[in-house]
Amino acid sequence: MSMEWIVILAIGGGLAVVSLFIGLAIILGRRSIVEERLGQYTDRTYIPTRPVERKERKLSHFSEGLDKALKRRSFASGISTELARADLKLTVAEYLMLIFISVVIGFGIGFLISRTPVLALVGGVFGFFLPRWYVGWRQRRRVRAFNERLGDTINLLTNSLRSGYSMLQAIETVSKEMSPPISTEFARVVKEVGLGLTIEEALANLLRRINSDDLDLLVTAINIQHEVGGNLADILESIAHTIRERVRIKGEIRVLTTQGRISGYIISFLPIALGFILFFINREYILSLFQHVCGWVMIVTASFAIATGFLAIRRIVNIEV
Repeated sequence: MSMEWIVILAIGGGLAVVSLFIGLAIILGRRSIVEERLGQYTDRTYIPTRPVERKERKLSHFSEGLDKALKRRSFASGISTELARADLKLTVAEYLMLIFISVVIGFGIGFLISRTPVLALVGGVFGFFLPRWYVGWRQRRRVRAFNERLGDTINLLTNSLRSGYSMLQAIETVSKEMSPPISTEFARVVKEVGLGLTIEEALANLLRRINSDDLDLLVTAINIQHEVGGNLADILESIAHTIRERVRIKGEIRVLTTQGRISGYIISFLPIALGFILFFINREYILSLFQHVCGWVMIVTASFAIATGFLAIRRIVNIEV
């Protein structure tokens, strides 16, 4: 069987899978919008994948049906949590469809460039991990932006409490005065309390959405003060000073380790880039690596060495504070 027929069969199989999901979606029917919105707050283990203040958009029959089918799956809860932490306005079904499309595109690009099934498979694997890498990058960037503004947020909470505000009123002030992602997350806390959750439960949901050690310190202090009492404003002022110093030290460490991080990226990706350049210059010369056992041994050994060196450099420059 020629390679063109293999590609045609792969595309046909992908379309068959998509058609199967569409059929299941039509059978399962649409999920009520009211049920979806109430489920964000009545289910204490649920983490919404979308901010509650966003305008409700109509999902297609396919997305709604697939969401309903995946609702009780264990892995769907983890995906929903990851999407919420990345602040992506996607459902679990939409995210899985995005991964599937990315795999098909990666496989197609790999085959068009190399005309070999091995590199086409590599392109498909790259397409599978690309959305996950993007979600992880969004999470890290969001947590970093949250931590950098958390010290000022705690100062605003402290001043509001000393002015006579209650904790909920102070949180509402933060949601109005601070910039995203602080404002959006604390506004969600206020709305969750308005829908019947306690402040402790709403803050616990906030901590699940924002995986931050500094925020964990803040939430723990608020919960302890609620149980045993005390001057919360003074406690928060001390926490704010600690967090600001930690952010300052992290910034200095990031500047000092920039050269090491960039060197790790250059050393790791330079052989890969050089391989692609040689592929376009002399395709037969590079493809000979995939036609002999010695070539495969060289590829596996080089990949292991590159990955080990990259991880070692990242471990050296990753200094915890």
